[in-house]
Amino acid sequence: MTSHTPFTCRSCGSVQGSLVLDLGRQPLANQLLRPKDLVRPEPMVALRLAVCRNCWLLQITDIVPPQTLFEDYPYFSSVSDTMVQHAGQAAEKHRLDGNLDGSSLVIEIASNDGYLLEHFVRAKIPCIGIEPAANVARVARERGVDTRVEFFTLENARQLAKERGRADLILGNNVFAHVPEPNDFVAGLAALVQPSGRIVLEFPEACSLVDKVEFDTIYHEHVFYFSLTALMPLFSRHGLEVFDVETLTIHGGSLRLYAAPQGQQPVHDRVGERLAFEADKGVATLDYYRDFQRQVHQVRNDLLHLLHQLHHQGKRIAAYGASAKGSTLLNFCGIGRHGIDCLEFVADRSPAKIGRLTPGSHLPIVSPDELLNKKPDYALLLTWNFAEEILQQQQAYRDAGGKFIVPLPEVRVV
Repeated sequence: MTSHTPFTCRSCGSVQGSLVLDLGRQPLANQLLRPKDLVRPEPMVALRLAVCRNCWLLQITDIVPPQTLFEDYPYFSSVSDTMVQHAGQAAEKHRLDGNLDGSSLVIEIASNDGYLLEHFVRAKIPCIGIEPAANVARVARERGVDTRVEFFTLENARQLAKERGRADLILGNNVFAHVPEPNDFVAGLAALVQPSGRIVLEFPEACSLVDKVEFDTIYHEHVFYFSLTALMPLFSRHGLEVFDVETLTIHGGSLRLYAAPQGQQPVHDRVGERLAFEADKGVATLDYYRDFQRQVHQVRNDLLHLLHQLHHQGKRIAAYGASAKGSTLLNFCGIGRHGIDCLEFVADRSPAKIGRLTPGSHLPIVSPDELLNKKPDYALLLTWNFAEEILQQQQAYRDAGGKFIVPLPEVRVV
């Protein structure tokens, strides 16, 4: 591990940082291509992960402007049955925990296609979605979800509070890690929440990333990989207090963090327990991150060895899941049209992705029906975080003899 200079922590401002992992130059993971796009050079940006040695926040060092990443977005949450079920359970929990009713106000940041807020709409609880991608927000509005097309900033939070009042509940699922200015984001939360209100954020967590070698969750949209240790001073800086935290299995390991204005909610024992867990892990030491790069390279070597072996045996191989994490894995491993050309196609359920090409690797994205139609012997599961759901959906393919290669946390065939 080497020091990375120049480095400035995007949370605490420290210039003391250490490089944890270098994934090379990568395409933008959700910038799916059309065949006509191949005549133009594809943007490639360095993808490096560093840790701040002051507040111990994991963060990438090379930032792509959010407007480039999110204004036309191919990810629709409701395509995943797992996400839809998770959203329904979460909405009911938040409604009961906050005693929400028709006089309450719920605001969700990065509300996507309305897959979560539609539950509050059905319960007749006033709600507003904030979603920067106009194409995704259009779908949410068709579901009856009041959606503003904009990025969440302190300025916009103040304006929304002036127009609609402060929120009893602010939700942010899988958005906090995408925001390159965390101080502005948290200040916006503080400006928009009621004194008696609560903020609930969900995001993939740093310990799962390191312990399970989940390097493919690193891409330019994910600026941060949070531990509670790194978040406590950030929230305190803006007059907010973390009063509870839950661990979730979704996305390979996530945290659900509860915050409120300081002193307004009793602090649950789980906060101290989580901080002690992270201290035992050593998240505030360089030793914790020292072996990560070696483990990542081992996964790459194991996967390439298996693919080479199968290819030389004459086995046909495809992939499943045209995901952002899949883009990181394919490009880091050099799999695709400009590297090891052993995958025939990538199957994906999202109509917005079918007919496009994967970034960097330029593999055609097709309907999942093609797994049965073309019957490849193996399918590399790029969306391994939804493995249980996908294996059930593709039971017919498996019954026909097809097998899935699950790349993480270690390469295996199922």
